[in-house]
Amino acid sequence: MMKNGKPNKDELPSTLQRSDAKAQRTFAEAHDSAAEEYGDGERAHRTAYSALKHSYEKVGDHWEPKDHKGPSDAQAKGGRDTDRKTAGGVDANASKEHLYEVAQKLDISGRSTMTKDELVKAIQKANDNESAKSRG
Repeated sequence: MMKNGKPNKDELPSTLQRSDAKAQRTFAEAHDSAAEEYGDGERAHRTAYSALKHSYEKVGDHWEPKDHKGPSDAQAKGGRDTDRKTAGGVDANASKEHLYEVAQKLDISGRSTMTKDELVKAIQKANDNESAKSRG
C-alpha cells in the first residue's frame, strides 16, 4: 500500500481516499506491517482499521481526527482475540456531547432525545449511507 513513503491512493478504501494524508498513512503503514505478519487479507485490513480507529473516527464518508487517542469501541480495546461487535468507526467511547455534535454534523433527526447507544447506532447508519452515496 505504500510507495516512496506515501500511500498508494488507489489501493486505499474509498473512505480513506476522502480523508487527510495522516489517516491514509496510518492505515497504509499498519496494513503493510500486518500484511508482513499475517499475509495480505482480511486480518491485515482489520488490523489497519483498528490502528486507524485509535486516532480517527468515521464521520459520514470519511475519517476525521479524534479529540483523544484510544480505542473507539470494546472490540478495538480488547485486542486481536476479542470478538465483540464493532461500532464501525464511530467513537463509541466518546462523550454523549461529542456524539451529539457528530450527529448534528450528519443532520440526524431526533438526536436530542437519543441515548448514547442510540446516537452511536444512528451515526453508524448515517456513515454507512454517506459512504454508499459517495461510492455511486
